[in-house]
Amino acid sequence: MRISVIGCGYLGAVHAASMAKLGHDVIGIDTDAAKVQALALGEAPFYEPGLPELLRETVTTGRLVFTTEIAAAAEAQVHFVCVGTPQKRGEYAADLRFVDAAITGLLPYLRAGSLVAGKSTVPVGTAHRLAGLVTGAQAEAMLAWNPEFLREGYAVKDTLHPDRIVYGIPGGPGSAAGVRAEKILDEVYATPLAEHIPKVVTDYTTAELVKVAANSFLATKISFINAMAELCEATGADVTQLADAIGYDSRIGRKFLNAGLGFGGGCLPKDIRAFMARAGELGVDQALSFLREVDSINMRRRVRMVDLAREVCGGSIVGRRVAVLGAAFKPDSDDVRDSPALNVAAQMQLQGAHVVVTDPEAIANAQLAWPTLSFASSAEDAAAGADVVLLLTEWRQYRELDPVAFGRLVSGRRIIDGRNVLDPFTWRAAGWTYRALGRGTAVQQPGVEVHAALAAQGVSPTSP
Repeated sequence: MRISVIGCGYLGAVHAASMAKLGHDVIGIDTDAAKVQALALGEAPFYEPGLPELLRETVTTGRLVFTTEIAAAAEAQVHFVCVGTPQKRGEYAADLRFVDAAITGLLPYLRAGSLVAGKSTVPVGTAHRLAGLVTGAQAEAMLAWNPEFLREGYAVKDTLHPDRIVYGIPGGPGSAAGVRAEKILDEVYATPLAEHIPKVVTDYTTAELVKVAANSFLATKISFINAMAELCEATGADVTQLADAIGYDSRIGRKFLNAGLGFGGGCLPKDIRAFMARAGELGVDQALSFLREVDSINMRRRVRMVDLAREVCGGSIVGRRVAVLGAAFKPDSDDVRDSPALNVAAQMQLQGAHVVVTDPEAIANAQLAWPTLSFASSAEDAAAGADVVLLLTEWRQYRELDPVAFGRLVSGRRIIDGRNVLDPFTWRAAGWTYRALGRGTAVQQPGVEVHAALAAQGVSPTSP
């Protein structure tokens, strides 16, 4: 099929390349000329594993091209709208300017049988409003809502092999227009559907709610285990063992029960806030009042991390050298939007610490967002002479650090595991004061294997 993708940021670039991989002829359209130029050369303007290779492959075949000209959309039958819906400045509500502009820009180029498929995350009711614009411009054109469920770091896989596909179609299932829209989308997604990927066909409002409901549930699950972490710290319990135990219950599951610094990024925080704002507009704000506490718990984790650093530094971080491992909001990404790691780093700097931040991929973006922070190119450089180390983004490189060799670089062997991914037994055995959110300070003596491994390196296990 001939497809246009309007908006070639994170979502749009991945979607365009994936659609070309599925065999469609795709034209990506964006107003950012520099971004378009990079994409046209097969270069990803952001870090996403697997995307550079996919871009080069599909651009080389000629099935994927990029332009800044919206008029190029006239050649396409299906138009995917993939622009951002950021949080409004000073409000919780979503800013729909970019969605509205994308639809308005498309209107002159729609023809009979055209399908506009929205993928952006929007407040419920948006699709009904936009459908009127589409049919008003071309009576035989249609709008569908086809939400995305991408995870940064796994976006290519999640597009080519999604866990479900949702169609919000005009008139709902069974309507004449809806049947036509469903048939077109079935052709677009023929390959994943042939893999028996579940398909949900529904109305506009349900499709819009699916995405924000999913993100709200995930955010709630994360904040729940972080609330348990607060209780564990007060009682001396271990939140990781607690999560393991309740995660064996199939009704609960272990995924997203990782206590730590909490969530960030460009989706969960702004989506749950926009959901609350829309509920208020609809007069059902009490139904989502629990999301305020979900958001509050998440933000408290950042404050607690600073407090924990102060505790391990003897009550003050003024003048202390702090190494922060991680700037991206999650590993395998260079996205620093609402990054908990950078938020903590900035708080500590404001309170008098000398903070050095490192990240495998996100330093350039972090420098733009927080130019007053200091940055290092590696964990080793950041940790040189540090009084305390904070692991705040769980990159594989940081999870696999050798506590003995790493300990030779720092001024004080103090580490705070903000993601609960390190083995406290091993780090404490190597002489580190190890603390983590939701875990106590009790120290066990290392076993025979650890003693032997440390002895081979000339290290005597010590307890802080």
